[in-house]
Amino acid sequence: MRGYLNGSAALAALVMAFSAGGMAFAQEGAQAGGQEDNGDEIVIIGRAQEFYRVGESSLATKTPTAILDTPQSVQVLTNQLIEDQAARETTDLYRSISGVTFFSYSGIVARGFRQDEIRYDGVRGDPFAGFSVPQLFNIERIEVLKGVSGMLYGGGEPGGLINYVTKTPDYEQGGEVEVTLGDRGLWGVSGDITGPVAGRDDIAFRLGGFYEESNDFRNNAGEENAILTAQGAWRPGPSTELVASLEYYDINLPGNRLRGVPVNDDGDFLTDISWNTNEATDFLALESTIGQLTLTHEFADTLSLRLIGRIVDNEEQQQYHESRGPAAPGSTLYLREFRDQLRTSRESSITADLVWQETLAGMAHTILVGGDYFDTEATFRARTARQDNPLGTSPGPVQPLDLIDPVYGNSGFLLLQDELDMIPWRRTETSGERYGLYVQDQVEITEKFHLIGGARFDSFEQTDALSGDSADDEAVSYRAGAVYKPVPPVSLYVSYGEGFSPQGITDPEDGGPFDPEESQQVEAGVKAELFDGRILATAAVYDIVKDNVIVANPDPAAGTGGVPNLVQIGEVTSQGVELDAVGDITDQWTFQVNYAWNDTAITGGAPGSITNAVGDGFANAPEHAFGLWTRYELPMLNSAIAGGADYVGERISLSGQDVKAYTVYDASWITTFDNGWQGQVNVRNLFDEEYAASGFIDRTGHFPGAPRSVVLQISKKF
Repeated sequence: MRGYLNGSAALAALVMAFSAGGMAFAQEGAQAGGQEDNGDEIVIIGRAQEFYRVGESSLATKTPTAILDTPQSVQVLTNQLIEDQAARETTDLYRSISGVTFFSYSGIVARGFRQDEIRYDGVRGDPFAGFSVPQLFNIERIEVLKGVSGMLYGGGEPGGLINYVTKTPDYEQGGEVEVTLGDRGLWGVSGDITGPVAGRDDIAFRLGGFYEESNDFRNNAGEENAILTAQGAWRPGPSTELVASLEYYDINLPGNRLRGVPVNDDGDFLTDISWNTNEATDFLALESTIGQLTLTHEFADTLSLRLIGRIVDNEEQQQYHESRGPAAPGSTLYLREFRDQLRTSRESSITADLVWQETLAGMAHTILVGGDYFDTEATFRARTARQDNPLGTSPGPVQPLDLIDPVYGNSGFLLLQDELDMIPWRRTETSGERYGLYVQDQVEITEKFHLIGGARFDSFEQTDALSGDSADDEAVSYRAGAVYKPVPPVSLYVSYGEGFSPQGITDPEDGGPFDPEESQQVEAGVKAELFDGRILATAAVYDIVKDNVIVANPDPAAGTGGVPNLVQIGEVTSQGVELDAVGDITDQWTFQVNYAWNDTAITGGAPGSITNAVGDGFANAPEHAFGLWTRYELPMLNSAIAGGADYVGERISLSGQDVKAYTVYDASWITTFDNGWQGQVNVRNLFDEEYAASGFIDRTGHFPGAPRSVVLQISKKF
């Protein structure tokens, strides 16, 4: 089991420790008067949940469920945590999610698997198109469901699911303004205002805007982001609310799409981390418009409906130089090609969830019946200009770039336009739709023993508009779980879940159509509310098996005589342990800490035959990772000091090169003034550590982490 037994033994010890500890703390708290016992209900006294800890999330069940009663690992990153870390995009927060590390752009590694599975308010519709990183201006909190999520959310990779909960209008007047300054030319301004319309208590609005620009530490690169949002909310009655939202993103990233910096096989950078293959005229430009409509209605105290529709319109244009590697072995002259690409997509989704709470046969049931539909139309066109002379020894349409002494300005769209006009566009046009129907029952058999079970049917279809080819899949996914609470502050849980990843259209020579890739997860753990409910601690151990994985056909005749290039014989196993704790150590001291151990390997199919696999292992999947963030209040100074650490262990790149372990430290000072204004200074990468955030392929190198930076924020809430 390759270390899994050790992980299981560790978890067993933690289960016993948490159980015993939880009982002891429960008894201690009752004796000290820290809890009030009102019959069957325990009321927690204190400041728990005010900063970083929340006690409830609906992500894992689609019903309001206490995290302690959820038989799967869930994390919630609060708005306060986002603000304290001065996070502007989701990559700023990976330290706070156990089992999640950076892969590339908006992609992550979750429980060993590369993926980009996200939702907004629980539904599909990603406005960032994969190469731009999600921005956090309009986000209230981030929820993370660990592991397989197919029964509730349909097709996807088995490592986990990130859900962005958006801000909504408030029926009381309020708002915030913020100014941001920093090194490398960082400056920005943002603000929002919310409240009732014309003094009415049944209609509310929210308007917000965000603008920020900065230079990157990489040559020629930078960011310019603008976000606008408008929302309205209407309560026609005490049991009904309708919320309409409109968002617009205008993202311009000069000198992008960023690749890495070349390294040797030991993972050492071969030049300064500012090196960039892109010219100053290169860019990534994204425009997205998002419309969302949410209806909630309570038919009765025990029966409620949530209906949400979302439409996303994206257009993303990229012009960039891609490294082709050294002109000759050992050369510092790197060949390049110029890529001109345009992506458009239109996505629409609708989700309906009906929740019925009732006592049946003496047991409390929460029954969920739901369905979702997702439709997408996507186009892609691209053309590529390459170097005439493969050794780069004579002038060509795309000039090479020296690794040590780069000279820019000899290549780019304007210089290559005549040649590009002679190159035909490569085009794809696809459309797809998928729908799912699901049912789930949460049963409280006794106060101490809860069960959950559910099933989902999925249908998927994709069509190539140019060739007329199509592919379709169907799948049924199940889940089951149990929670046992020996004392109210402690829960022991076990769960089983299934998921699938539908396979799209394949080239006739590759074989197919292929069945969905399937995954199964077994997870067990313990959750405990410690120190009178101030701290929520979770320990989880999991085993994920992904099968039906498509691999290169080992037959020597593959690709000839009708023998397909691909076959569906692969299997991947991921095993690991995750430890999380969040809450208040004292009234002044709050923290969030996590640790993850993971072992992901090929257990079926030839080594290296699976995408992202390097031999038996997987790229950018660390065995160990640790994250910490803590805040301490200084009441006499009307201030707080905060800081954190992010450790990611050794990994390998897609080309098998070492990606070295690193530890980065951050620090923050926050002061509130008498007039209500707040000042905050964040120093990221405090000790200016040079490190690789992840690895890619040898010709493009590793993605370097950002050097030390300073961010100053001045804000006021009203």
